[in-house]
Amino acid sequence: MKTRRETVLEQYRDSANLGARAALHERYSTNPHPWFRWVFDQLDLPDDTRVLELGCGPGILWVENLDRVPDGWCVTLTDLSAGMLEEARGKLHEGLNHGAFQVADAQDLPYDDSAFDAVIASHMLYHVPNRQRALREIARVLVPGGRLYAATNGAGNLDRLRVLKRTYFPQYAATEEESRLEGFALENGTAQLRQVFSDVVLRRYRDALVVTETEPLVAYVRSTMFAQAAQRELPPREFEGILGALRRDLDEELARHGAIRIAKEMGLFIATTDVTRA
Repeated sequence: MKTRRETVLEQYRDSANLGARAALHERYSTNPHPWFRWVFDQLDLPDDTRVLELGCGPGILWVENLDRVPDGWCVTLTDLSAGMLEEARGKLHEGLNHGAFQVADAQDLPYDDSAFDAVIASHMLYHVPNRQRALREIARVLVPGGRLYAATNGAGNLDRLRVLKRTYFPQYAATEEESRLEGFALENGTAQLRQVFSDVVLRRYRDALVVTETEPLVAYVRSTMFAQAAQRELPPREFEGILGALRRDLDEELARHGAIRIAKEMGLFIATTDVTRA
């Protein structure tokens, strides 16, 4: 059986799976102010800030906000996946001033104490096996009074898609559901962060999906860890038969209602290190 680290590395070896899911949000989200623009809005930082991003993926936060990055910022992008990091480097090496790229594990950061003024961890802390160790590492590399911006989801996020998981891939969805409940979410993130940081604030992003086509939903489901676990273990005909049943049921639902509405619960924690830390 694969370890959590191996599963995450396989899922995010490049941006293909992430891209399939991002496409659904980009196309059908109801909030007219895009998520990555909203996240950048929350970064209330001076023009000479040293910023570290953990789990940067293909660098979309920066791609979507290149026109807003102050010239004086020094930005270091990291990811556990070398493939993801190379995609980010390819997109940003010319457009991001003072940009650096490094493969790094959030549980063991290769940086000196107080090396950064701000750390961004967007939708990645729930993947980290030893989260408290990672939070202590983040606090260590932040200056006193430095800020962690940690984005995550709520328990009800994409609940309609979880129903699809339980219906079509019940033996695989159960494990993922268990992991999610033990992870880092809007409901339990404050308590986890307060074990390390002196001040924690949560800001919520209001949004939903109104999906009017079947194939983007099927592509989303197919890109997820639980579906790919099923694809590895089931005979190809059986796996494609499950997706076919999913496709037919979604077609029928769209024919009846015209759209499928999916709730989203997303937000950003802003956690500050103790200004009096030795």
